[in-house]
Amino acid sequence: MLYAILCYDAEDMVGSWTQAEDDAVMARLAEVEQALVRKGWLGPVARLLPTTSAVTLRKGRENLVIDGPFAETKEQLLGFHVIECEGLEAAIDVARQLATANASGGAFEVRPIGLFRPVAVQVGPSRAMKAALG
Repeated sequence: MLYAILCYDAEDMVGSWTQAEDDAVMARLAEVEQALVRKGWLGPVARLLPTTSAVTLRKGRENLVIDGPFAETKEQLLGFHVIECEGLEAAIDVARQLATANASGGAFEVRPIGLFRPVAVQVGPSRAMKAALG
């Protein structure tokens, strides 16, 4: 079963980390991710840019594009992991491991994924994705 683990935290707090603090969290996350790679469970992982770079399309009679994230909350969606494992309990265990790597607070939402367009996955990464991956 595929699961998305959505990572939420206070963006201003995470954004205030020094480079050394950020590097330390990323190193701890990489350890968890490498264990998932060895199991064959890890799919795409993304770290989102700050919400100040986001826009939201509000649907209505006339669609409206506004600056920023879609909700006024203390925590923002900072990134996500996609994993493939045998069930919800295993996915929750992975979220616990990720939470240990970044103990600053926040939340990890675990949500099953239903592939909407599985053919698109078979096409492969775009030129931008290939460039980002090196």
